[in-house]
Amino acid sequence: MSARFLPYGRQSIDQADIDAVIRVLKSDYLTTGPEIGKFETALCGATGAVEAVACSNGTSALHLALAALGVGEGDICIVPTITFMATANAVRYCGGRVIFADVDPDTGLMTRATLADAMARADRPVKAVLPVHLAGQCCDMAAIADLAGEAGAVIVEDSCHALGSERGDGRAGDGRYADAATFSFHPVKTIAAGEGGAVTTNDAGLADKMRRLRSHGVTRDPAELIGDPSEPWRQEFHDLGWNYRLPDICAALARSQLSKLDEFKARRRTIADIYDHSLARLGEHIRPAGRMPDQSPCWHLYVALIDFDAFGTTRTDVVNALRERGVGTQIHYIPVHSQKLYDDHRHFPGAEAWYQRCLTLPLFYGMTNDEIHRVVRALSDVLGMRAL
Repeated sequence: MSARFLPYGRQSIDQADIDAVIRVLKSDYLTTGPEIGKFETALCGATGAVEAVACSNGTSALHLALAALGVGEGDICIVPTITFMATANAVRYCGGRVIFADVDPDTGLMTRATLADAMARADRPVKAVLPVHLAGQCCDMAAIADLAGEAGAVIVEDSCHALGSERGDGRAGDGRYADAATFSFHPVKTIAAGEGGAVTTNDAGLADKMRRLRSHGVTRDPAELIGDPSEPWRQEFHDLGWNYRLPDICAALARSQLSKLDEFKARRRTIADIYDHSLARLGEHIRPAGRMPDQSPCWHLYVALIDFDAFGTTRTDVVNALRERGVGTQIHYIPVHSQKLYDDHRHFPGAEAWYQRCLTLPLFYGMTNDEIHRVVRALSDVLGMRAL
């Protein structure tokens, strides 16, 4: 039997997950039902935040957070150029202007210094800063919050890669440093909802506003109604919102998955540790992405930094050769500033150094130790080294 193809990430579904979805399918509510609140409560427990607002995906989470915080036409928002397009695009959805920040070349993370450089390029006050946690590691939120606070900017913490990750002084999405934090439950993330997202915050008023916006801006609160509140059908639309609701089917799957977060995190950390040990035997031209001090990451991705020139090859050739050997990889990320949609020709040396070297290797909960070693042997072979 041939070995299975190893993608860079995939979901891990068990019978409990299937049963949770079936229960919803047999219930009265496929959407806007009780599973939403149950999942939001569970997510607060997992992150330490006071409020959680479930929504349709990580992109809508970013849009909801920025819109509820008042980002509007012409407002300047700082976004690291190493991220998924959605972080920057959400600013554009609100009519805001993106100023890109460089990143540390070894971790891919925004730093206080790169944020300061980006803020210095703003021609008006900065409205929002969007630090992006990458692969499971958190930015130095204390340093970023200090600088953003001096500028009077709000902070939206893009935690889509970091559910379950811990800093020395808290957890990703706990609201200690950010006005809001966003999460994604895409199947390649640590927990899967099919599609899904959420925003966490410690501001109850902000959470209420996001709940209205995720459902077309509707309100049924008698204290807010302009019309006759005694009319049982009365609902009013005071805000321009969207249909960013999360179906109960997806919420049930996400809640079932969330109950296994500690188990998922432990296995992902073990896989990363095995990779770390194995890559250390491949010489100085390949190594894990840099590590942040005093953190306990829940690894979403495993990123290796490779000097392809030193091996006399190209990343394109390596990626193609690995795929022929049944190993999938990915790049996280092509710098957003270089995409046609933004076309910013500024030089970002940290991001460019990161991009030239990064290669994401397979990492998912159901991956066996033998499969990890298979990836390393394939990589060693492709790079022309002695197979391990």
